[in-house]
Amino acid sequence: MAELARTYWPPLYAYLRRHGQSPQQAEDLTQAFFARLIEHNDLRSVDSAKGKFRSFVLAALRHFVSNQRDKERAQKRGGGVRTISLSAGEAESGYSLDPVDTLTPEQVFNRRWALTVLTRVIECLQAEYRRRDQLPLFEALHGTLTGEITAGYATLAGRLGTTEGALQVAAHRMRKRYRELLRDEVAQTVTDPALVDEELRELLNSL
Repeated sequence: MAELARTYWPPLYAYLRRHGQSPQQAEDLTQAFFARLIEHNDLRSVDSAKGKFRSFVLAALRHFVSNQRDKERAQKRGGGVRTISLSAGEAESGYSLDPVDTLTPEQVFNRRWALTVLTRVIECLQAEYRRRDQLPLFEALHGTLTGEITAGYATLAGRLGTTEGALQVAAHRMRKRYRELLRDEVAQTVTDPALVDEELRELLNSL
């Protein structure tokens, strides 16, 4: 639940903000929503035939909000049940970067979901390089994951004390591992492995 919350907190928060909720209201509702999932174990109601947790969680939020009164929204925050510590400040900062004037609430939700997933994957990849004491290599090459690299391979190779060819191989391996981690991350949110490719396409189309 904690892992899912960290992935879906930003997109759900952004969805509520686009629907006109204030930052405080969006924070309260999102926290209360996850508190309810924990308290009532609502994940048991996920329809495996539908397959996508992303679709379930957005539909569940809509239902939750429609049944909440203003007083209950404030009381639900905390309320004696276990909550999940997440940064509303980061969620608001991310929301402010979205071109919300041209996006529907659903599009904002999908875009923020996609960006959150990609951020989590990069963080996992960075952690792997840190464990191998290769953080300088990661810092030098992670820009190649999005096609952005500020210096040529020859310059970077000189800084790292390696050859240009070896650095290009390392970049290829990094991109390959990035794709593997991304696929694994998306696979955790669907019940049918056949849906992974579809979700990946929708993720890229949401950016």
